Amino acid sequence: MQDASAPLAMIDEVAIAAAELRHDPYDFAFVEHAIDSRWKEEVLADAPRIPDRGSYGLPDLRYGPKFGAVVQDLLTPRFRGLVERKFDMDLSACPPCIVMMGNTTGHYNEGYAHPDSKHKIVTVLVGFSREWPYERGRLRVLRSADRNDCAFEFPPEFGRMLMFRVCDHSWHGFLPQKGQRMSLQLCYVDSDWYVQREYWRHSVSAFAKSVPLLRKAIDWAPRRLPGW
Repeated sequence: MQDASAPLAMIDEVAIAAAELRHDPYDFAFVEHAIDSRWKEEVLADAPRIPDRGSYGLPDLRYGPKFGAVVQDLLTPRFRGLVERKFDMDLSACPPCIVMMGNTTGHYNEGYAHPDSKHKIVTVLVGFSREWPYERGRLRVLRSADRNDCAFEFPPEFGRMLMFRVCDHSWHGFLPQKGQRMSLQLCYVDSDWYVQREYWRHSVSAFAKSVPLLRKAIDWAPRRLPGW
């Protein structure tokens, strides 16, 4: 276990601490350079290779040491403390759950607006795309369930970070855009049970996407399922 007094190896604590906490339309903070750009090539070289669209749970990802060092930082109590101070809340009883997106297909039903599961307490997003030149496909902080009712846009580019407090109106989503869209999602959730359920669900999905006929059906299925 990493020494809680030791500084984070890859993540810029000063940049995160300095990021403004915004309250419109809900509590969120954006960090332009949460990971120093000098690590970009090494981290991206070690990032997971995700062949299909959708999200994959951390246990199903294979990656090299530099990307692993970023993940290790994100899972430390020290990073959790940065998030706690940002939102003035105690997350010590909230286990972390990490999933990662690699690609989007551009289908109409991707990026639907949603406020996040009631089991999630805080969501942290980190971009790992080499670049994102598109106008569409940027994660939008929304004022409503309308994806055009946008208060802020987050391009999923390397080192950028968006974190927000989950509530009944923490709407977010993106307009469909085909492309490699590397983005990691860390959520502090209300129970270990929910973490295990999420990893199991994503494992089943990963297996299904490895079967061509099932992958085709999944690509066209609605993204939003009741209760998830």
